[in-house]
Amino acid sequence: MKIPNIRLQNQQLLNPLFCQPKELVSWLGAMQAQNYSMVKWAVGMRLKSATIQTVEEALRKGEILRTHVMRPTWHLVAAEDIRWMLKLSARRIKSANDSFAKGYDLEITDELYAKSYNLLEKILCGNKSLTKQEIAEHFCCSGILVEADNHRMTRFMVRAEQEGIVCSGEDKGGKYTYALLEERVPPVPEITKDEALARLARGYFRSHAPAVLQDFVWWSGLPITDARQAIYLIDSELTAEEWNGQTWYIHEDCRTRGKVTGSLHLLPSYDEYLLGYKDRTDVLPKEHYSKAFTNNGLFYPIVLHEGQVIGNWDKSVKKRGSLIEHSWFRLDDCVDEGALDREKDKYIRFWR
Repeated sequence: MKIPNIRLQNQQLLNPLFCQPKELVSWLGAMQAQNYSMVKWAVGMRLKSATIQTVEEALRKGEILRTHVMRPTWHLVAAEDIRWMLKLSARRIKSANDSFAKGYDLEITDELYAKSYNLLEKILCGNKSLTKQEIAEHFCCSGILVEADNHRMTRFMVRAEQEGIVCSGEDKGGKYTYALLEERVPPVPEITKDEALARLARGYFRSHAPAVLQDFVWWSGLPITDARQAIYLIDSELTAEEWNGQTWYIHEDCRTRGKVTGSLHLLPSYDEYLLGYKDRTDVLPKEHYSKAFTNNGLFYPIVLHEGQVIGNWDKSVKKRGSLIEHSWFRLDDCVDEGALDREKDKYIRFWR
């Protein structure tokens, strides 16, 4: 099974199908967005043609949103998906948030949370977008916070996201903001849990295939019983193949044929191509794991050659402009220098 070949196409890294960010994010189900700047490149590089303005316009309009869903971390989701995704994962994220708070002496009472929700609705009303720092000032003035505490503010804002009160707003000078979800996203009909599970599984397996059950459990954050149910619900859309002692699923909408020879990509940190799977050995030998990500979950920008991770890259700012530097994991790794230069130029042009 040519796993990298199929993933490159369905993750829209080869012959992309979409022009608009909202179409892409909807196709992928969700995109991890830990690094706000890098995820904009993750979106842009997967579109037929895009600049930073294309992606930021979609964020400004609220067509795609950044919030905590699934695993307790940042993701980009399509606006029409945010409510059912929150409903599916809110209980788990609240529990993780509370456990973290307890471990770091950051516990917050239900009464104080309720007071913060009321204040958020008041200060954000009228389609306002405020940064976390601006909201913290209001919290201090109202007595919710004694002093501006970033860790405690994070707890407040993650909980407000899970309650469906706030989501991402319009950027302010490149800074991330919050806005009221009810003002930002038009209401949509509620769906059942089974419908939500089916949508989540469909989004994952059509964009991340080939993948196994444990990959989906890792990516979605679902309990294994819910993950099995999700796969069962779209069983008629999936082809199951036994390979290397595991059952691999490929969705009926997946493209399985295409040329990958010579393909080269500068993937951002926290990219779905690497992060979206429990087992990454199909595209990255285990001996090089530490060069691509750390044990505590930090993911680095990586160079992809014909679907395999072969090195790192980084941007540095010089007097003459931005410079993209790279390093290879193995000395005998070599790629076409012309193709590499074109990819570096593509990245720099994206930001202009």
